[in-house]
Amino acid sequence: MNTFLKKKGNCRSLRVYKVAKIIYDITYLFTRRFLSPHDRTTDQMVQAARSGKQNIVEGSKAATTSSETEIKLTNVAKASLQELLEDYEDYLRVRDLSIWDKNSAKALQTREFCATHLDDAYYRQAVKVRSDETVANIAIILIHQADVLLQGLLDRQQSVFLTEGGIREQMSQARRQWRSSHASSWSAASVSEQSLRAQGSQSSQKARNSRQGSLTLADNQPTASVSEPCPSSRSSRSSQSSQSSPSNNPTNPKQQ
Repeated sequence: MNTFLKKKGNCRSLRVYKVAKIIYDITYLFTRRFLSPHDRTTDQMVQAARSGKQNIVEGSKAATTSSETEIKLTNVAKASLQELLEDYEDYLRVRDLSIWDKNSAKALQTREFCATHLDDAYYRQAVKVRSDETVANIAIILIHQADVLLQGLLDRQQSVFLTEGGIREQMSQARRQWRSSHASSWSAASVSEQSLRAQGSQSSQKARNSRQGSLTLADNQPTASVSEPCPSSRSSRSSQSSQSSPSNNPTNPKQQ
């Protein structure tokens, strides 16, 4: 069966989702260890990390019916993680802590490790025992990796949209394919429907002709006049009148 609703939404198998999940876990624990709960930055960092992860999920789910929404939400996830990156860098700068140079030994070793290890449980344990400088730099490296992965995801989503089109185009294409594959049966159904309509029209015409014929016969039948009494009735009344008249009655005493 042809369908234009592609099965999508399995984002949990994506590498970018797994990295975003680790970033959220690190950020949640980092803010509770090294920031005050009353600091607005705590909530802002956690919300930015959450947005980075959740918009990947929502965009993947929306992809079934809207490529536009999928691309927009993926870009929102990218922007949210960039906001979080700025927060980590601000934390290190204002506290005179170092931001690792990307070519330093620590940065190269951490990048290699993060590229091959996606166990979020390991990172949750690491945050509990390492310094704030180390944890923040690990988070920064993971955010850079997630940014590259999200850009790759956006490129793929753009390519899919250009080759397959949006949902309206897919619906129109699926409809044309269905009509093409069902052309013979559809044509037979149309002929049958037209035949039924013709039979129904003929039956209706016959019924109208029958009613018109009945009305014509009824109009042509003769009707008796009610203003002229019948002859037999006039004769009977004359005979009775002559019998009851006094001048013709032989037994009238005045006449004798």
